[in-house]
Amino acid sequence: MQNIKKWLPLCFLIIIIILFYFFNLLNYFSLSFLQQEHQLLKAKVAEHFFLSLILFGGVYIIVAATSLPIAAFLTILGGFLFGPFISLVVIDISATVGATILFLAVKATLGDLLQKKATPWVKKMEKGFQENATSYLLSIRLVPLFPFWAVTVASALLGMNVRSFFLATLVGIIPGTLVYSLVGNGLGALLEKGQTPDLRIIFSPEIFLPLLGLALLSLLPILYKKGKNKNGNTKS
Repeated sequence: MQNIKKWLPLCFLIIIIILFYFFNLLNYFSLSFLQQEHQLLKAKVAEHFFLSLILFGGVYIIVAATSLPIAAFLTILGGFLFGPFISLVVIDISATVGATILFLAVKATLGDLLQKKATPWVKKMEKGFQENATSYLLSIRLVPLFPFWAVTVASALLGMNVRSFFLATLVGIIPGTLVYSLVGNGLGALLEKGQTPDLRIIFSPEIFLPLLGLALLSLLPILYKKGKNKNGNTKS
């Protein structure tokens, strides 16, 4: 019975994903739909600002926990509806909470399974990751080259502790979230002209290179530790 209970959260997330595609909800999270309904959405948010903010945060938690492919759109929508800085705070917290839910669900199920069947090589890899987990995860979150969900699942499977995961995710997604929120903040003018933003903007050199620089900076503690250990071993 205990084994069944620990699988329930992961099964619940899978059911949400199935229902999302079954009811074809992806059509409601597209720039073409926003093009048609942006004035109505703006009016509703102005009328019920705090309720809209809570609802938006709740939806974002679900999206982050289930890894539905609409996070970039929601981030732009948040910037459009609430402004870049309010949306940054709400999205940063909501995305981190959602990712942590997925992290815990995977850790309690697949993580335990991996631990039981892990080979010595896998255990050695886990140990190496855990020693510098925060810096590794922070650098990966800063440069969004890998799918958000894949990084979350990998962190759970490699035995990262939940506190480090939460903090590294909370800090690491701030720059990328801010970029898309700022894009959303200027979305009104584009929509009025019948245009849509370029979602690949985060990979433009003027944005991507500074993010890469931040990621490399976050790896400095690891390089310093390795250099220190190497020198210590040499002296001995």
